[in-house]
Amino acid sequence: MEFDIFFSISQTPDHNGYTPSETQMFSNYYDQLVAADRLGFGVAWIAQAHLSTQTQQENSKPVVPHWKGEIGLCTDFCQLALESFRRTERIDVGSAVVSILASGGPIAQAERIANTVQFLSHMDDNRKLHVGFSAGRFEFMARPYGIVPRNAVEEAAWPALRGQIFMEASEIFLRLLRGDTIHSNDIRETILTRENFRSDEDWAAVQDASSEESPTSVVIDRRYNFEEISILPKEWPRSQLELVAGTHDPRAQKFVNQFLPVKVFNLSITSPEVIDSTHERMSQLFHPDGGDWQRRDMPRTTFVFLNAEEGLSPQEQSVAAKEEARQALGEYWKALEGTLDPSKVEKAADNALIGNPEEVAEQIKQRFDPDDRLMCWFDFFNHDNERVIRNMEAWWSEVVPLLG
Repeated sequence: MEFDIFFSISQTPDHNGYTPSETQMFSNYYDQLVAADRLGFGVAWIAQAHLSTQTQQENSKPVVPHWKGEIGLCTDFCQLALESFRRTERIDVGSAVVSILASGGPIAQAERIANTVQFLSHMDDNRKLHVGFSAGRFEFMARPYGIVPRNAVEEAAWPALRGQIFMEASEIFLRLLRGDTIHSNDIRETILTRENFRSDEDWAAVQDASSEESPTSVVIDRRYNFEEISILPKEWPRSQLELVAGTHDPRAQKFVNQFLPVKVFNLSITSPEVIDSTHERMSQLFHPDGGDWQRRDMPRTTFVFLNAEEGLSPQEQSVAAKEEARQALGEYWKALEGTLDPSKVEKAADNALIGNPEEVAEQIKQRFDPDDRLMCWFDFFNHDNERVIRNMEAWWSEVVPLLG
């Protein structure tokens, strides 16, 4: 089993109402990053955000209207990645995840990524940049970049169409990183049919909005239009780049692997059946340049509420860890939905690692495959920097040895 670490850098109040400044948030991140490098975590995955969560609450259709503070402070992954590499010696750095629809779109993102890998190679030719990419969880982050419905058909089709825009953007992004010279006419067309929609009613709404009468398919104009382009740099060490798609859509997973080896993110709350089916599917469609598919190719996030504090008995540590989890998860659901739903807190707790070292080790053994790769999330709604680092240290000194 391998262990990575996830950094949210989320500037939001904890259960005590405390919100650190931006400067303090990044100071905590650097401290925890250096500790992760010293301890032996494999990849530091950094949550990427785009635009202010607080400001978007003033929009006509706010996505997360109850969130206090900012979902994340890393709005320029490439710069923070290079700064992170400069401060460490062994750990790799990854994005979790960059939206290729925001911040200039797939063309700009491809050029940034290629440059970042080139600059990384100037200081270290062994470590890798792991780029998780997706359409983005929150639509408000991509809307200012033109990712909005352009007509009545797109408005009706929007939930399904947004995934198709991601496919178009992914092809542009991956082919540019591959070194291709491309024209927008070379890129996949978007043609919507009934199978793109969850219900007959959803598809009927698109048909009704079309200028044709009950069409069996609807062609959507390309989102990106350009003559021949290629990116700079052209000569950069592509072996130092790992790509990971943040999508659960099997069609998208298959599509992106037509161009380059693209791995997959998954969440610890995903059912075992979906986990297993994803591994089975990816073993068949993973791009051959990536070698044989392995379970480690799908890193899995997991909340860690570990209590190994001195002066407490194992039972007291267990009780304290459960209360810490309840408080943090409760704040999360209040921020996300505006209310505290005990059932959702309980469900999230069932999928987190909670307890003293012995309990957490046992939960890992029961829940994960020995060949899995865990993305451990220690800073979830926790701004106690010293405590977060103590938990990271206890993970390696008290939990990992119990895994055998």
